[in-house]
Amino acid sequence: MLADSNPLVLSAMSAVFERDRRFSLVATTATAEGFLGTVMRIPVQVGVIDWNLPVLGGARLLEVLREHEKAPRLVVYGDERSDAHRSAMGAGAAGFAPRSGPVEGLLETCASVAEGKMVFPFLDVRELQRDPIQSLSRRERVMLETLSQGLTNRELAKELNISINTVKFHLSNLFEKLSVRNRAQAIAFYYSSHLPRERTPRDGDKD
Repeated sequence: MLADSNPLVLSAMSAVFERDRRFSLVATTATAEGFLGTVMRIPVQVGVIDWNLPVLGGARLLEVLREHEKAPRLVVYGDERSDAHRSAMGAGAAGFAPRSGPVEGLLETCASVAEGKMVFPFLDVRELQRDPIQSLSRRERVMLETLSQGLTNRELAKELNISINTVKFHLSNLFEKLSVRNRAQAIAFYYSSHLPRERTPRDGDKD
């Protein structure tokens, strides 16, 4: 299944996959919501998505699909000049194909992903997997960023719209994953990392 907000790109990709006998194109959509709705109803083995897919975005779409046992393996079709390839792998994508690359590259990436492989041409996968930042949930990333502002637990609870006990729970998990002992060390880790900035969750957001 293909998902891209650009109708010209979506049309071109559709034509490319329909000509390749290795693939059977199930559906196309211009939104993350459309993609999610379709794969919940129809079996899809591999999906190709635009990282900036409206309205949810690629990262949030990957996060939602992680909760579903039969979710398709996703290939992000994005701009290699941004940090999308690194973020895509951290979010759980199975592959990345650059928009500036040859069409054959996208096809081969999808074929490899269908075989169970991970394809990230711009990354040393082993190095990324050793990065503790990649083990953080979206809520923990937000917590780390907010913590870097020097807020107290009470202020964190108010800022993130959660209880103080929930703040303590997330901080405990955060310290363990980063192998740090206290807030000061966590903040130091934050400023030494390349953690992309996250939006602050609001009421109704899932952890």
